[in-house]
Amino acid sequence: MGAARGGYDSGGHPCTVTLGGEVEQGRVSGAARVCAIAVRNCLECQQAQFKSAEGSARSYTVIPSTAVGTAKSASAQSPVDAVTGGMSTVRDLDRLLQDMDINRLRAVVFRDIEDSKQAQFLALAVVYFISVLMVSKYRDILEPHNDRRHPLRSQSSRSTDSGAVSAGAEVENGFSLRRYDSGIGEDHASAAASEADLSSSGAAHGPDAVSEALSTLSSEVRGAPPADLKSKNVKDILRSLVSTPSEDLMVDPGLLPPSFLGPASDFDRRSSLQFRSFDRSVVVAPKKAGTLPSQVPSTSAQPSAAAAAAAAAASVSAGTPADGVAVVSSGDASQNPSEEPAAAGGELPASSSLPSVPPLSPVTQNTAPNMSISERLEHALEKAAPLLREIFVDFAPFLSRTLLGSHGQELLIEGTSLVCMKSSSSVVELVMLLCSQEWQNSIQKNAGLAFIELVNEGRLLSHTMKDHLVRVANEAEFILSRQRAEDIHKHAEFESNCAQYAADKRDEEKMCDHLIRAAKFRDHMTSTQLIQKIINILTDKHGAWGNLSISRPREFWRLDYWEDDLRRRRRFIRNPFGSSHSEATLKAAAEHAVADTGASEEDILKQSIRSQALGNQNSESEALLDGDDDTLSSLEDKDLDNLTGPVNLSTSAQLVAPAAVVKGTLSVTASELFFEVDEDDPSFKALDPKILSYTEGLHGKWLFTEIRAVFSRRYLLQNTALEVFMANRTAVMFNFPDAATVKKVVHSLPRVGVGTNFGLPQTRRISLATPKQLFKTSNMTQRWQRREISNFEYLMFLNTISGRTYNDLNQYPVFPWIITNYESPELDLTLPSNYRDLSKPIGALNPKRAAFFSDRYESWEDDQVPKFHYGTHYSTSSFTLMWLLRMEPFTTFFLNFQGGKFDHADRTFSSLSRAWRNCQRDTSDVKELIPEFFYLPEMFVNANNYNLGVMEDGTVVSDVDLPPWAKSPEEFVRINRQALESEFVSCQLHQWIDLIFGYKQQGPEAARALNVFYYLTYEGAVNLSSISDPMLREAVESQIRSFGQTPCQLLIEPHPPRSSAMQVYLLLQTPLMFTEQMQQDVIMVLKFPSNSPVTHVAANTQPGLASPAIVTVTANRLFAVNKWHGLAGHQNSGELRYPLPVEIDPLITSNVGSHRRQISDLLDQSIHISSQCFVITADNRFILLCGFWDKSFRVYSTDTGKLTQIVFGHRDVVTCLARSESYIGGDCYVLTGSRDATLLLWYWNGKHSSVGENPGAAITTPRAILTGHDCEVTCVSVCAELGLVISGCTEGPCLIHSMNGDLLRSLEAPESCLRPRLIQSSTEGHCMVYYDKGQFCLFSINGKLLRHMEVEESIKAMLLSRDGQYLLTGGDGGVVSVWRISDLKQLFTYPVCDAGIRSMAMSHDQRCIITGMVSGSIVLFYNDFNRWHHEYQTRY
Repeated sequence: MGAARGGYDSGGHPCTVTLGGEVEQGRVSGAARVCAIAVRNCLECQQAQFKSAEGSARSYTVIPSTAVGTAKSASAQSPVDAVTGGMSTVRDLDRLLQDMDINRLRAVVFRDIEDSKQAQFLALAVVYFISVLMVSKYRDILEPHNDRRHPLRSQSSRSTDSGAVSAGAEVENGFSLRRYDSGIGEDHASAAASEADLSSSGAAHGPDAVSEALSTLSSEVRGAPPADLKSKNVKDILRSLVSTPSEDLMVDPGLLPPSFLGPASDFDRRSSLQFRSFDRSVVVAPKKAGTLPSQVPSTSAQPSAAAAAAAAAASVSAGTPADGVAVVSSGDASQNPSEEPAAAGGELPASSSLPSVPPLSPVTQNTAPNMSISERLEHALEKAAPLLREIFVDFAPFLSRTLLGSHGQELLIEGTSLVCMKSSSSVVELVMLLCSQEWQNSIQKNAGLAFIELVNEGRLLSHTMKDHLVRVANEAEFILSRQRAEDIHKHAEFESNCAQYAADKRDEEKMCDHLIRAAKFRDHMTSTQLIQKIINILTDKHGAWGNLSISRPREFWRLDYWEDDLRRRRRFIRNPFGSSHSEATLKAAAEHAVADTGASEEDILKQSIRSQALGNQNSESEALLDGDDDTLSSLEDKDLDNLTGPVNLSTSAQLVAPAAVVKGTLSVTASELFFEVDEDDPSFKALDPKILSYTEGLHGKWLFTEIRAVFSRRYLLQNTALEVFMANRTAVMFNFPDAATVKKVVHSLPRVGVGTNFGLPQTRRISLATPKQLFKTSNMTQRWQRREISNFEYLMFLNTISGRTYNDLNQYPVFPWIITNYESPELDLTLPSNYRDLSKPIGALNPKRAAFFSDRYESWEDDQVPKFHYGTHYSTSSFTLMWLLRMEPFTTFFLNFQGGKFDHADRTFSSLSRAWRNCQRDTSDVKELIPEFFYLPEMFVNANNYNLGVMEDGTVVSDVDLPPWAKSPEEFVRINRQALESEFVSCQLHQWIDLIFGYKQQGPEAARALNVFYYLTYEGAVNLSSISDPMLREAVESQIRSFGQTPCQLLIEPHPPRSSAMQVYLLLQTPLMFTEQMQQDVIMVLKFPSNSPVTHVAANTQPGLASPAIVTVTANRLFAVNKWHGLAGHQNSGELRYPLPVEIDPLITSNVGSHRRQISDLLDQSIHISSQCFVITADNRFILLCGFWDKSFRVYSTDTGKLTQIVFGHRDVVTCLARSESYIGGDCYVLTGSRDATLLLWYWNGKHSSVGENPGAAITTPRAILTGHDCEVTCVSVCAELGLVISGCTEGPCLIHSMNGDLLRSLEAPESCLRPRLIQSSTEGHCMVYYDKGQFCLFSINGKLLRHMEVEESIKAMLLSRDGQYLLTGGDGGVVSVWRISDLKQLFTYPVCDAGIRSMAMSHDQRCIITGMVSGSIVLFYNDFNRWHHEYQTRY
């Protein structure tokens, strides 16, 4: 139904329509308009003829109805005139139908390709219409002089019954203009919509003469046929028609002006005329002489502007007009505003504003009588006849079926008669047929029925159309409403996007503003710290103003957060906030309160602490912050990845510190991580200032280049935290709103994984991995089984990956009790009875107590709380603080936890044996240990002299009572660690791991092993984010804090045991280790051609090196790179073995290349060349040398001997060099000491093989400048793992500095120890200093003198073993000695060499000792530290 169709409108104009209800409605109403206009034109002709009959001599001019102003007022203008503008289309008064009307009727009928019902209906209607007109015309021609009443109004009211048959049906289904406006009529396809409907609407729709005229005409045709027509024979009539002479006045159409012909007519002067009606071509034969040439308007005429108006009129006329009346015309005067004025005898209109009317050709009064009836018929019907013929031919099946005679015979016989009719050019036959009584009767009888049938069909179709239109309209309305809704939605979305964008921009600006303020604040704090540092350097007793301070205030120390490679925190630093906490003593509380008058000392202290912790904000920053409380923490989390601002990610977060959790904002830029505390938060304001002074990172800024590892962490059993490990060996922990934020933050931080220590790839996926995944992927278990790492290191690894951290005291690392004997004066570590059974939890070691816990578990009946053995945990924050009570910052944390007072003396940790006893007997004490028990002797000493109270038996609590077998805290820690690494523990440790981290931690195995704790200590026990009630949530959090937290479960199957020591020993060593060569102490002696003393030896023999070698340097600065082949028993069996471990440098032996091994640059004459003047880089590729007269030190390539870099920095000659242990890529620290009494710490860039962090920079700057010495620095040592620099000068004590330049300690040696010569430090925290005249002193890294001894020999070289347990010495006597560090006992002496020893080195595996001799040779000694290990000695 939706296909577009081309055709012609009722005016004969081409149009495109949509098939459907609209088409039928348009066609029927169009036909009605065409018929109405045709009737009007007929009546106009009739009126003109009447006037001419009355004797008017002048030619008749059609006056438009609008020109007669007196006739009608503007308000009473007819609808026809409204459409046509009063323009007449009458061309010939004698014609039955005017050319325009015929063309329009043809267009109406022949509009569709198919014979549709509508086309049949219209064809029948047109035949009926023309038949009626033809009869009327025929009568006029036959009886031209009959008296005819001019006013026929009296007849207009009458309508015969016969006429009512068809008209009634049509009127019934008629459809008026008023109803048309509503869009959908009831029966818009009705066969005969009454013209009476049009007129019944009153003056507004024109006079009602149309219906009157039509009905009158119909009654005349049917009701009163002429009497003489009946009496005459048809043949006679035809004969008379033919014999009448023709005296027609011929009007040449060429004389007519173009405007007369209208916009839709033209002439065709060809021999035969053609016109097209859509797909039909009708050929009209040329006329005989004497006939008027037919005017055939082109069917392709221009569309008329009246088409729009025509579409509004929808009435079909059913009667025949008998009087002149204005009927709808489609000729619009306004269409041709430029029409020429009237010509050829026409008259101008009365008013110049009226449209011009073309005149008709003058037809005189006596024209009609001069023509015969036949000619007049021919003339009148010449144009109408072809149309009827076409209709008869094209609609033959329908018409012959419909129009039947009185006896049922077909009046139109398909075939013969039609062919005859088609070929005949005469109209007489046609007239005879149409005017015959049979035809009239048939039309009256059958046409009405056919119309009714067609009307019924039309009605059905109209109902269908109506439904269809309603449905389409509803669909359209639905689509439109949906589009409107979409528009509204889009508009709302656009507005919300705008608002969101504006809010984002505001937030970003706020954030930037906040970051700027925070940066200013940080800078202010940094500058404050720097000023404080300068003051400290100057006022230190070794500083420039040191002697000015007569009464020095007491120094307090606190544990630094610096961790070594095994995560041990051993370094103490000065504590500016330290105090003896005199107010915290329980007994003195009352007295202290009385003494408090006015502002107490404590208040002043608090103020100073807060000001120093947060920095004094200057007036400018105060003004900035004043009245601006828009802190970032109030903002929602914004992921600003797509913004161009400086911040990639910003989120609210909590900084998790040991004693405080503070809210703030974490911001991540492209290269930095920031945390800014929200100081307006009530919880922050409630914190004790002392706690804040020990909390680092409140206004933190960390560069991405400093980040070494990122671990996922739990906080309050929720997986919402991260711990970030920094290059400065500290860690910072943050808690986030949810796990999704954690993921975002990890993805915006650098890809470092969890560091390089655990054999895991450095990816973000590893940072986000669960503890189980880390455990499974890591190689640490295998390394532990192979004994490549110690028990301590393995336990530290398990604690670290399972979420234990120093930053959260509730999740502090947990270690086992090992020793059970705290009573006897001697401890035999070979006795199994002195070791705890590690297969049981601490609560199940005592059988009686185990039975109590078991009964509790079995008899537990509570629906809310699941069964448990222990109501308390083995690790809580209170236990941790209790163990570490004597050290700051834990003392302050403990007092904050305890409400500002120390605990009762009897509950204080005061004795190791008592603590062990409680763990075995007390049902509420199942504490395990913390790592500090195995490395930190300072935790047992009350160094700050806190008043910890007096026990009930009168014992004063101060230092921790050690067991009798430990003479000092250091000894206790050493023996405890020794026990941890013992074979007994190694064989059992995996069982304890099962209990704490493994498959016995939870579930039925835990119940079987008596290892079930309160349910809130386990991971997944509660989902805090699901608790909406803040009070309830706080209560649950508080419970989790107080009950302790079980580590994450790492494995759900038994942990594999450790391999035995002997098994590993046999695996590592080949049978060659038992050969005679290996048993000899001296392996080989290598003599160099130069007899100059070998003053420096370096043995970089790591298996990973490209060229492992022993590099030697002689006093005359000739160096050699001697290839290392390894000891016989340790070489790869596949290689062709070199017979000796070391192969001499071939360039030394040949005269040709020796210049590549000589450093010829001159040194300062006063320099005494010693081993400390040289440093060899870890890859053997460069030598660093000092002592040059220009106060520089220089870098040479060992390959070419050429100078590659000169470094200036000191103000006097550089006297000594040292380098730290090497990092990844060969990076390390280089330390230089000078006669200017300062030390400079430099960074060696292994990648670029140069000193300085920015290669290519014009000036190389040191990392730190260390001061405090008064004279020439003679010996230095640097340990990157501990972050310490130890140095000695010609006079005065040795000093310990931190690597950022802070002077930490001075090593006060006995009076006999003067002028330090050699310094060695170990990662175990020992510092060995050799002074002149054979004096050795052993210090701890915190400055405590541990041992002192004197030897006869003058020592020139010394080394510490990697684990710091053994000391090697060699000197002028040529003897290499091995000493045990713990008691400085000499363990072994190698055979005496024939020359003095000047330098010493040890191979990477510590199996070979290389000594440089005065004689210009090197000697290799075989070494095995295991043979002095206590277990090795007892076993083998």
